[in-house]
Amino acid sequence: MAKIKITFEHKTIEVDKNTSYLQISKSSKLKDTVLGVKKNNELFPLNAEAYKDENIEFIDAKSIEGAKMYKAAVKFILEVALKTIYPSSDIHYLHSVPGGMLGEIKYESILTNEDISKIKREMANIIDEDHEFKRYNILKKEAVDFYEASSYYEKAINVKTCDDIVTIYKLKDYLNYYYVPMPYSTKYIKTFELKYLGNNRLIILYPSNLTEGRLPEYVHHENIINSYYEGKSWLKKLDAPYVGDLNNLVSNREIKGFIESCELHFTDEIKKACDKIIRNNEKKFIMIAGPSSSGKTTSTRVLASYLRSKGYDPICLSTDDYFVERIDTPKDEFGNFDFECLNAVDTRLLNNDLIRLLNGKEVSIPTFNFITGKREYHNHLIKLKENSIILIEGLHSLNDDLTPGIPERYKFKIYLSPFIPLNIDRHNYISTLDLRLIRRIIRDNRTRGYTVSEVIEKWQSVRNGEEKYIFPFTHQADMIINTALPYELGVLKVYAEPLLLSIDTDSKYYEEARRLLKFLRSFYSITSEYVSKNSILREFIGGTNND
Repeated sequence: MAKIKITFEHKTIEVDKNTSYLQISKSSKLKDTVLGVKKNNELFPLNAEAYKDENIEFIDAKSIEGAKMYKAAVKFILEVALKTIYPSSDIHYLHSVPGGMLGEIKYESILTNEDISKIKREMANIIDEDHEFKRYNILKKEAVDFYEASSYYEKAINVKTCDDIVTIYKLKDYLNYYYVPMPYSTKYIKTFELKYLGNNRLIILYPSNLTEGRLPEYVHHENIINSYYEGKSWLKKLDAPYVGDLNNLVSNREIKGFIESCELHFTDEIKKACDKIIRNNEKKFIMIAGPSSSGKTTSTRVLASYLRSKGYDPICLSTDDYFVERIDTPKDEFGNFDFECLNAVDTRLLNNDLIRLLNGKEVSIPTFNFITGKREYHNHLIKLKENSIILIEGLHSLNDDLTPGIPERYKFKIYLSPFIPLNIDRHNYISTLDLRLIRRIIRDNRTRGYTVSEVIEKWQSVRNGEEKYIFPFTHQADMIINTALPYELGVLKVYAEPLLLSIDTDSKYYEEARRLLKFLRSFYSITSEYVSKNSILREFIGGTNND
């Protein structure tokens, strides 16, 4: 038997040609947390075979790719466990929440806590029995026929946008498809948790790269969940719960009217925020926070316009202009500037300026020069009038440590979150993270000249900052505003695909670019000519007077 050399973890071993990576991992006594393997920056399942000398990387849930595989496996195990106990049931995976995802069980009756405990025990049994996730590559037509026969019509429609060969997986007697490879078997799923919310709704928790492979602690986010369901209810009224429905609007030339409805719905949400602020007339500081690429700039501008139309004098401030000078910027554990932490903001100067404004003083507001790394003053003088109201937009705006000098009664807190309540199908939802990453890739390439690799490289540190400095404070928000537009991925696709296709196979981000390209294939392209010049989407694709 011919021999080949496999290099990983700074060592090289010799194995027979066509040895599976599963055998290699076992013979090397690697931990059974290994989920897949990367070679030439491409992701492969463990049962794939090595046929030549190569460098490989075994991945687990601590990696971005491994976390996605782990999540997909938990979803499939839960689905199978549920149908094993309640054969006529189904589960819909609806949306991500901090640390996990929201699911809803479809069944003829409302389940109890004891029922959820039974499901958890069955999931544990499936894991202990070490069932293989069997992979099948079938023709697209066969996949369509299968899902139509199973009454999963939205899946049948969605499969039509896939390649001619569709990969599906079998666990016990159940078939399903996902957008990433599955682990080899159920034994690689070490931990999970179900938190029952009642009314057949539950939160599924699982380890990820952001938790270093550990199970996250659950924090309930009632306002985010309610906001999602409000959006879902609205889309249902428009008969567009799934991506296939959106694509039908495109092919039937009805997308323009749908776009107009989405834009009006977004501005109506801003108007609701304006009305709430007016009813709380003691509020002088509107604290606006949101993760990267959530549309903070546009949302703040639109809210200011509404307040102005109601007779107020809105003053917009960005906490970015109060960054400490570059030489004083804190550094992370790797020695890189940490622009995400609160200490990157000169909170003392910010609070001094705000208190002086409250006391009727005229204040010179700085502008931060991101090229020189210094604050500059350009005679931007402001003084509060009787009808003035200050909008403070920034990463830490929900955190009271940003503005300790301002009494809580003067603050109204808004959290911006771009989530699309449009689902790909009942078992695959649109990731808020993917939406924001695609937005950022397009915007940063257009406005800063960043390559896709540069954007993805920075993305992990941005995400780490959000986990530390934004998400723990979202429950304090007085209002959640969804800043995503259900149609936007069809528009973003036109801009993102050429950028993602530019990633070469020698880039370590090739697999991530390939995954995003596969995800975008589910959407029909939509021309940007239908997008209003004032749309929040213009913050990312350009085409406004504010570019």
